[in-house]
Amino acid sequence: MARFEGIDFYDLDSLFTEEERMIRDTVRAFVEDRVMPIIGEAYIERKFPKQLIPELGELGVYGANLPEKYGCAGLNNVSYGLIMQELERGDSGIRSFVSVQGALVMYPIFAFGSEEHRTEWLPKLATGEAIGCFGLTEPDYGSDPGGMITTAKQTSDGWLLNGGKMWITNGSMADVAIIWAQTRELGDVKGIRGFVVPTNTPGFSSRDQKGKLSLLASDTSEIVLQDVELPESAVMPESTGGLKHPLMCLTQARYGISWGAVGAAMACFHEALSYSKERLMFGAPIGGKQIQQVRLADMLTSITTGQLLTYRLGRMKDEGTMTPQQVSLAKRANADMATNVAREARRLLGANGILVEYNSMRHMANLESVYTYEGTHDIHSLILGQKLTGLSAF
Repeated sequence: MARFEGIDFYDLDSLFTEEERMIRDTVRAFVEDRVMPIIGEAYIERKFPKQLIPELGELGVYGANLPEKYGCAGLNNVSYGLIMQELERGDSGIRSFVSVQGALVMYPIFAFGSEEHRTEWLPKLATGEAIGCFGLTEPDYGSDPGGMITTAKQTSDGWLLNGGKMWITNGSMADVAIIWAQTRELGDVKGIRGFVVPTNTPGFSSRDQKGKLSLLASDTSEIVLQDVELPESAVMPESTGGLKHPLMCLTQARYGISWGAVGAAMACFHEALSYSKERLMFGAPIGGKQIQQVRLADMLTSITTGQLLTYRLGRMKDEGTMTPQQVSLAKRANADMATNVAREARRLLGANGILVEYNSMRHMANLESVYTYEGTHDIHSLILGQKLTGLSAF
């Protein structure tokens, strides 16, 4: 299959700045040269390719839209989105790793942490010297995080955490965890605070999530917190807004996912289009058959719509006008779009589509998780419904 050179039916390249195109092309080349040759084997072996961690740090993709003051790249949000697009074109597990590191660990430390938290952790997280994870979801509280049972109780020396978290990306290899716990017993009306927890703290443990059929090249873990003693300095001082602040983190991650899903869809379309020109059936390329041309046209239309959504969303984010509901629309639409594109690409590939040497079925399986995590498709539907009607269906 030919080297990937992009899919841009509506000439969006003319709307990106020279710097934005350069950043995208740099990450695109990295994915072609470093990710694509190894990702199939990593997926089959169910192992995250850890050798890429320092290389991604050198590339500057961790927390790329955070300030240079803390060792980050200081890029705009469109550039950040393009990075997520290209990384997920390689694999959702690669983008998830980078997305969690930046949007769910570095962002809350920057936005809600103390200056000591920022100077201690952000430079190390930016290079990949340290790995982070984000603990909000619990075994019985996914779409309803306000029901969490993980507790943080004040002691004479600081805080005592008890509970558990589920579906934690990077959990088994993290050096630091952002843990959200309820503090209602303190009379805290909002009831939830965030903590910066080094994972070598006694009582903190993690174990791999077994039995996954998706995101096989991603580290997914369960975290157990058993009498984890923390100093007063572990609490993020600005994280006193109840669910508002963890949901702000999720908005950052969902923004990146809306771009990443486009990248996965682009990978599948590129593979299907190339295959359709080369695969002969009844003496002619299958790309010359009406049924496949309709399939390809539908895929291209869906991808182009997704590209326009993310472009506009990115510009609004840089202008400071983006709303969480607009992010919900883009995440919902593009995850659904990419899931459908991956399925159609797999079908166009026929029997070959189930082989690991092709990419579409790997993307198809991964995207079933993307469809669900960071707010399920249905939850984002209700977020939009509430915005439209002013009535909550939760």
